[in-house]
Amino acid sequence: MSVRTSSARKNSTASRSSRRRTVSTILVLFVVVSVFLVRLVDIQVVQADSLTADSVGNRSVGQVVYGSRGEILDANGVVLASTVMRYNITMSPVNATPFTRTVDGKKVEISVADAAAEIGAATGQTGDAILLTISTALEANAKANFAYIAQKVDVDVLRAVQDLHIPWTYSENSPSRVYPNGAVAGNILGYLSGEGVPQAGLESGQDACLASTNGSETYEKGADGVRIPGSSVTGSEAVDGGDVITTIDSDLNWFVQQTLAARAQETGAAWATAVVQDAKTGKLLAVADYPSVDPNNVGGTENPEDRGSRAFTQSFEPGSTLKALTAASVLDAGVATLDTGVVAPYRYLPANGANINDSHAHADQRMTLTGVLIDSSNTGMSKFGEMLTNQKRYDYLKAFGVGTATESGFPREDSGILHPVEEWDNQTSYATMFGQGLTTTALQVSSIYQTIANDGVRMPVQLVEGCRQADGTITNVPETTGTRVLSEKAANETSDVLEMVYQNSWVSSIWEIPGYRVAAKTGTAQMPDGKGGYSSGYLVSVSGFAPADDPQYVVSVSIADPVKLNTSAAPAPVFQEIMSQVLKKYRAVPSGATAPDLPSTW
Repeated sequence: MSVRTSSARKNSTASRSSRRRTVSTILVLFVVVSVFLVRLVDIQVVQADSLTADSVGNRSVGQVVYGSRGEILDANGVVLASTVMRYNITMSPVNATPFTRTVDGKKVEISVADAAAEIGAATGQTGDAILLTISTALEANAKANFAYIAQKVDVDVLRAVQDLHIPWTYSENSPSRVYPNGAVAGNILGYLSGEGVPQAGLESGQDACLASTNGSETYEKGADGVRIPGSSVTGSEAVDGGDVITTIDSDLNWFVQQTLAARAQETGAAWATAVVQDAKTGKLLAVADYPSVDPNNVGGTENPEDRGSRAFTQSFEPGSTLKALTAASVLDAGVATLDTGVVAPYRYLPANGANINDSHAHADQRMTLTGVLIDSSNTGMSKFGEMLTNQKRYDYLKAFGVGTATESGFPREDSGILHPVEEWDNQTSYATMFGQGLTTTALQVSSIYQTIANDGVRMPVQLVEGCRQADGTITNVPETTGTRVLSEKAANETSDVLEMVYQNSWVSSIWEIPGYRVAAKTGTAQMPDGKGGYSSGYLVSVSGFAPADDPQYVVSVSIADPVKLNTSAAPAPVFQEIMSQVLKKYRAVPSGATAPDLPSTW
């Protein structure tokens, strides 16, 4: 009995000990699980955002997805400015370590120096230059993960580097602006800064159309910094810019630029402009400047003032080309006819105290309006101009566009200077009759002749047809409604007078265009000295249109300070060559009827 009791007690003690061990084990497991559970909650809940951000920061890389800036096109679809993809070659300096490469089936270790030499050979640098880039980056930041090797390289250089399979080199897209025709229309196209910011011309003025919107994406990288294939995730889509369609004929613009530059250099001119405009529509077919600029190499044009378009941004006293406007005004107002005569002295001293003289001494001359323009007499034009009140003449000047920037939309276009009538002094009252006391741009002068050529209807000066969107629709289409400035009769009579000038001017043999009737006028104006007075130089010009019996095209040429030939003989050959080319290029029908024969004296 006692033996059984002892045995039972032993079994009972063992059972309790086993239960305690089990409980202890469970408790230990519970504590361990609890610790892990608490840690898991801390990681997944409490620190989730912070840890996720750290994790993404360590393995995810964000990069820009570039939209493409729109193209600038000429009227025939020729690309004048476009965007091409260039590439930046980059590397991770901290990961710039030796690596193995399989060569002829064998593993070969490539040192950093060897890799640097290979990169340099591909990018046109020395291996030492690449090593210096690595060391410089690491000196600035021991964990530097980014440095440029080469920027804006073409696809051939990119592929040459990629073919090296160096694990710590990468690439990124870098859109670049190119101008396929170089300096052709360069002064009106403008250019971008190195950072892609529009600086001038259409690039600036039409940026709202051309500008693209960049997108973004992220990708995953491994511990070695290498991009993990298939890990790209788009954050936002890139949107390409629209295309600007201009009215410019690039082939004609090339010819005009070449012709203008040759004459400007021959005569020692400071600068020059030439404009070709469609007489019926007001569209600009060519706008040339000398000196010119190649937007691909803006630095090649040293003077910043030569990088823009003076045709739009430089105003000047037009001189005698403005006499056509005064003549048209008096004819339209009905205060004079083609038969009206005046006596034009060498010097005229009107009652208001002004003092006007002609360019050369002469006896009193009995002139009609035609004779005044042929001889380009300031005194004769003053006799006709004073038939109108100052206010009436001011109104005509404004209606022709003087003192107001044209509708071209060109950035920083000069409006010229036309002071209000109440600010005119005695001399200005008369000077404005023959192209002094006010300023105009080359575009405004061209517009004056376009108005006369188009039966008295001034058309908006048009440089851009509109903005072509991705779906082909054209937006931002400019206003094309004309404004009547003169009666058709007055415009046609003025055209007849200008034909007589073309036939009888002292430069008639220089600007003759066989087979076509032409209406034109020369001009010579003093240039300011920058100190409130006049310099010794002159701005000489010619403006006109053809065929005069059915005007289609306006050409206006201005040459500033041609020191070797400071007369209208400087621009006259340029006018002749450009107008001849325009008539030939667009196959203008030769004139059939004979030109008018108007009396110049009475």
